[in-house]
Amino acid sequence: MRNDYLAAAQNIIPDPMILINIISKRVRQIKFGERPLIYSLERLEPEDVALREIIEGKIGFELLSKK
Repeated sequence: MRNDYLAAAQNIIPDPMILINIISKRVRQIKFGERPLIYSLERLEPEDVALREIIEGKIGFELLSKK
């Protein structure tokens, strides 16, 4: 996992638990055959692809409030 991608993603999603959950869920999807939402000329690990997707605004999250 590239530290520069991680630092940029932490600026977008500051809560580490949420960031870890989003990355792990997206990595699982990529490993099971989902196509990346970004285009890259370099060969990236699935973790780096997930981080770049967050950085580029391709994926995000929404917190649900309890009623």
